[in-house]
Amino acid sequence: MRKSVVSAIACVAVFGLSAGATAAEYKDEYTVSTVLPTPFPWGQAAERWVELVDERTDGRVNLKVYSGAQLVSGNQTQEFSALRSGLIDFAVGSTINWSPQVQELNLFSLPFLMPDYAAIDALTGGEVGDRIFAAIERQGVVPLAWGENGFRELTNSVRPVRTPGDVEGMKIRVVGSPLFQDTFEALGANPTQMSWADAKPALSTGAVDGQENPLSVIQIAKMWEVGQEYVTRWHYMADPLIFAANRDTWESLPEADREIIHEAAREAGRWEIEKSRAEVEDRIATLESEGMEIIELSDSERAAFREATASVYDEWAPRIGEDLVEQAREAVAERER
Repeated sequence: MRKSVVSAIACVAVFGLSAGATAAEYKDEYTVSTVLPTPFPWGQAAERWVELVDERTDGRVNLKVYSGAQLVSGNQTQEFSALRSGLIDFAVGSTINWSPQVQELNLFSLPFLMPDYAAIDALTGGEVGDRIFAAIERQGVVPLAWGENGFRELTNSVRPVRTPGDVEGMKIRVVGSPLFQDTFEALGANPTQMSWADAKPALSTGAVDGQENPLSVIQIAKMWEVGQEYVTRWHYMADPLIFAANRDTWESLPEADREIIHEAAREAGRWEIEKSRAEVEDRIATLESEGMEIIELSDSERAAFREATASVYDEWAPRIGEDLVEQAREAVAERER
């Protein structure tokens, strides 16, 4: 009996240590990187994810959002590398910002590939999306779900833009991606890469004529206050968001928590996509009320832009993967069949 009691005490001690070790595996805080804060949909997606995880793990997994790419000193193109190395635990990232490290993500920046939401969904929700997630995973990051930063539209202070000729000669601020540079050069514009902090003063003084961004940014940043008069809704490219985790952080968590976090990411992504799309008409109404002119392109007008930027595909399809680009084109063509 004495030996049994000693064994029982030993078992309790072992299990107690095991439970303590398991509890100690949780960090006090898991970082979540994002570029835009609330009230932008991008920031709302990250906050929604954090709320769901906190609620469903009873606070066991404490996620905290760091917006403005502050975990990489504001250099948003370094976010993926920091996520991969473990400097960041989780992120809600942009396909544009992560494309320097994952070439396949440049697919979404190909000009005039996706004319509508059904086309975006055909890519992210199908085999193309699966292949892109596999490419991200090969880079040491665990992709969990899709979100949406929306179609990037063109604003300018010079004239309404309906044809490629209307863009010719304009100085357009673009993000720091060579693909964007190539697209606007193909249209005869003068693309200028600069940070957003530098862009607004440049627009105010007329040093730059225009810029491209989702409607949410155009509205919330009050682009009419920096002289932008015209908005062309040309849907020239879209920027899906990706909920993702550092691989080591992910594998350190119990399987049950991983499933909770994964499902919370999918739910937050669906919520944000639906919300973002539902707000478009209200955003347009706000821009019009502030005096901005909205230019809606017809299918034939958009086709002219697609033809004018065909050379970009010749340059970029080999880098992205010609078979992936072709598969994406087929998925878009078949989206309503």
